[in-house]
Amino acid sequence: MVSLLIAFRPSYGQKLFLLATVPLILAAASIAAVVTYQSRQLAEREIVALETALLEAKKDELRNYTQIARNAFINIYGRAAPDDEAAKLAVTQILSSMIYGAEGHFFVYEYDGDNLVAPRQTHLIGRNWAGLTDPNGTPVTDEIIRLARQGSGHHAFDWPKPSTGEQARMIIYVTGLQDWRWAVGTGVFVDDVLTTVAAARADVEARIQETFYYIIAITLGALLIVFLSGLFLNIRERRLADAKLKALTQRVLDAQEEERGRVARELHDGISQMLVGIRYALDITKRRLAKGDERAAETLDRGIDNLAEAVQEVRRISRDLRPGVLDDLGVGPALKALVEDFGTRTGIETDFSTVVFRNRLDPESKIALYRIAQEALTNVERHAEATHVEVDLRGHRGGATMRIADNGRGFAPRSRGGGLGLRNMQERVDQLDGTLRVLSLRGGGTAIEVQVPLSHVLAPNSREATPDGRSSKTKKEARAS
Repeated sequence: MVSLLIAFRPSYGQKLFLLATVPLILAAASIAAVVTYQSRQLAEREIVALETALLEAKKDELRNYTQIARNAFINIYGRAAPDDEAAKLAVTQILSSMIYGAEGHFFVYEYDGDNLVAPRQTHLIGRNWAGLTDPNGTPVTDEIIRLARQGSGHHAFDWPKPSTGEQARMIIYVTGLQDWRWAVGTGVFVDDVLTTVAAARADVEARIQETFYYIIAITLGALLIVFLSGLFLNIRERRLADAKLKALTQRVLDAQEEERGRVARELHDGISQMLVGIRYALDITKRRLAKGDERAAETLDRGIDNLAEAVQEVRRISRDLRPGVLDDLGVGPALKALVEDFGTRTGIETDFSTVVFRNRLDPESKIALYRIAQEALTNVERHAEATHVEVDLRGHRGGATMRIADNGRGFAPRSRGGGLGLRNMQERVDQLDGTLRVLSLRGGGTAIEVQVPLSHVLAPNSREATPDGRSSKTKKEARAS
């Protein structure tokens, strides 16, 4: 199982699809469960109400039948004495003749259990049925006699149908003739009611199942829509990502070409001319030495001076490409040197302030802050027309913040995000999960604020990786060495 989980490593799109579909499936399953439960509860209440109404109608029908029979013999019963056998015989004859439907008839039991009238089941007549029960153990005769003694009442039990002999559910209504100690009643089979109720339950189950299928179909349709939408968005996002990647690649190539062009111009305009001057100086010195001219030392000194300038220019270009002080001393001294060189080269007044970092920024953050500062100062030199620049670098509980502000002509809002330099800044900050803000100052000028999160600030005793992959020594190790 563990190997299966390890083997199944969903991609980002699959995770997104699962994130969208699992709640949908759970919601659909919950809705289906709630709908099924509520439907069954409501249907059961309605079925119980239907069954009760049908049974009550049967009971009312039995009471009406019994009342009709009672009206047929009430005159005879009312004038007869308790031991009037002739009147009893007349009443039994009347009740025996009162049959209705395929199964309906009247029955008479004496309180001692003897059956006197059963026109559709004559084998019961003349026998004592005290203690009789149905197949389920429900008392029959004793309950009929009990209801008659208390006046009247209904009773339900299983009884063989006269027409088929099969057991079926039956409801009877019994009334008592107390003077004669008779229990007179009639009954009706309710298997049609039970069949109707069973059919209603089956119909409810069919409707619930149909509703469940509808929910499944809707859920599958929603999942299909989610899948197709995710597929469409995935394709669209991939195309956009490819387009952005192409644009980014092109910007990187453009930046590389621009940097190469800048280095080539500096080599051609600076070092190349200096080297040509040195060559001419050495050549002149050689000729003068051959002639014994005393001015040979003068041209040689001029060549040595040009060589010193060329060495200084090479160092400057090397520092611009990758300042060694950034790796050796940290971002603070590197930025200080950059700002001072900027002020010396451009004549713009500069002010640099920082809090000692003790080289605790990771290499990615140091490089990013240094390059952003380079880009910002280049923009000041080319576009701002500023006379003063302030650079501030400090650490705090949330990480580190660098702020570069000038008193130039400000930053036009419509140009935000349009330049390659600002895009390069933003991309460097995004790689650090930091924030970049470009602000237009009130009195004129622009401020660039870069914040590096705390995750890029190294712990005091941590080892810091150098650009070549080696770990720098901690302060204790440095003192020990």
